Amino acid sequence: GLGSAKFGNFLAFNVLRSGRFLDTPEFRPVHAVGNNATIFDRVDYQPTGKDSLHLNLFLARNWFQTPNTYDQPNQDQRQKVNTFNIAPGYQRTISPSTLLTVNTFVRQDNVHYYSSRDPFDDTPATINQDRRLTNYGVKSDVSHVRGRHNIKFGAQIMQTRLKESFSTALTDPSFNAVCLDQSGTPQGLPSITNPALCAGQGFVVNPDLLPGLVPFDLTRGGALFHFNDRGNINQFAAFVQDSITAGGLTLSLGLRLDRYSGLSKDTSLQPRIGASYLFKPTNTVLRAGYSRTMESPYNENLLLSGSGAFGSQAVKPLQPGHRNQYNVGFQQAVHKILLLDADYFLKFTDNAYDFDVLLNTPVAFPISWRKSKIDGISLRLSTPNLHGFQAFTTMGHTRARFFGPENGGLLFNSPVDNPVFRIDHDQAFQQTTNLRYQRPHNGLWGAFTWRYDSGLVAGAVPDQATALGLTGAQQAAIGVVCGSQLATVSNPITSCAAGFNATRLRIPSEGTANDDTNPPRIAPRHLFDLAAGTDNLLHSEGARVTLHLTVVNIMNSEVLYNFLSTFSGTHFVTPRSYQAQIGFIF
Repeated sequence: GLGSAKFGNFLAFNVLRSGRFLDTPEFRPVHAVGNNATIFDRVDYQPTGKDSLHLNLFLARNWFQTPNTYDQPNQDQRQKVNTFNIAPGYQRTISPSTLLTVNTFVRQDNVHYYSSRDPFDDTPATINQDRRLTNYGVKSDVSHVRGRHNIKFGAQIMQTRLKESFSTALTDPSFNAVCLDQSGTPQGLPSITNPALCAGQGFVVNPDLLPGLVPFDLTRGGALFHFNDRGNINQFAAFVQDSITAGGLTLSLGLRLDRYSGLSKDTSLQPRIGASYLFKPTNTVLRAGYSRTMESPYNENLLLSGSGAFGSQAVKPLQPGHRNQYNVGFQQAVHKILLLDADYFLKFTDNAYDFDVLLNTPVAFPISWRKSKIDGISLRLSTPNLHGFQAFTTMGHTRARFFGPENGGLLFNSPVDNPVFRIDHDQAFQQTTNLRYQRPHNGLWGAFTWRYDSGLVAGAVPDQATALGLTGAQQAAIGVVCGSQLATVSNPITSCAAGFNATRLRIPSEGTANDDTNPPRIAPRHLFDLAAGTDNLLHSEGARVTLHLTVVNIMNSEVLYNFLSTFSGTHFVTPRSYQAQIGFIF
């Protein structure tokens, strides 16, 4: 950072390389090296006392390997992303109570996804992508303070230009097998592409066959599927809001108009209202709010997701969603040593959005469901600095129910076809507790973190039979056990008369699974971290040296975040890791 009374500049540069760049589908990282670099520059110039100019510049590049499972020993898929952002802005102080702000921006993300050199090293599909998303626009608003009112009104115009090039083909003959034997085992049969020929070979037709994928199955003489398209997303918004203060009451009122014009079109007028009241005798804050919002489709891979091509579930272009959200909560101070903050939220969304991740890759496609109902409770307990000791605990409970049918996406992982189901961020209980002590105020400090999760929904394995049909690597990931026999990568368990269990997954009892009321879940887990450090290692004046030491997952717990999720794939928690950070501040 440098500058003068009228000019200032701040520059930040960061480089990272890691052997575990992404969360991996195996506990020990396999093919997970990655690096990134970012440059951020902020320039400020104030030619007069009333005018100021700003310029934000951002440039980033990341390159990483897609983490493999043990079922993909030779796969070498990789991704590279180049990003730039240019955002100039202007502010004019019209009067002591009125401020004009104008911001313009242009941002581009260019994503390249590379398949392995030999497409048959990729399983169950080989994938290539070159996608560009360019977003530019202008936003302007005026803020005015008068008496009890703090008013702001403004507008935004934005266009997003999409360019998508995508190719893929199946490389696993069992992934979309045309025929099954009498026991239901997929048959390779590279010469059979017509289901009518199965009976003549003594087999039965695969009831889950997707005929539209057969021409793009390399194991059956097919070819690569190619997709190329361009499109523009135009958006306009205007808003007005006012914050009114009257004693202990704060009232927030707002109205927003959105116009969306892309693959589909919609216009929405959205009111918002919020209120909070401070009751000083007991140091209690009560609050409530309501908002109506328009949820526009995600732009990443939007053209292919809504095209109806190559397994896309789209029956029509993705439509904007509409959400009604309610919040109520309170905050309570207890004797200046404890602060309690609690909130309940309830969201109803028509045309609810999420991402559909393609297999175990970072390639994601936007999808929508007919509607969703999400509610939950959050609670935070925290202390101020009590003679060097500080602590906080956050707790939460979330119910997330989605209702079919689904529209868009390439559902390859574990398609959800039930009319109502729990999505994979539904969780009965989670909490994080952090304890920190530093004495004196600039001396050594130590911190301890405890995290508990009761287990996210993992809908891919609803019963024992499904678990026994997984590959050895997949069974090993969820800890399948039959009596004293533990599934391994090379020795899957295909039958179990008694003593079946999955140590990292909670599979419902036979015949009781229900995607809404009793879905399979990740097993509960406890994770512990330790940290210590100093903000002035050499006890020097002026320039100083900082040192931070951290141990993540100190118990080296081998546990899952999720498993074969349609929306996020499979990911393990990071193994025990040691981190050291040294800094020089001047």
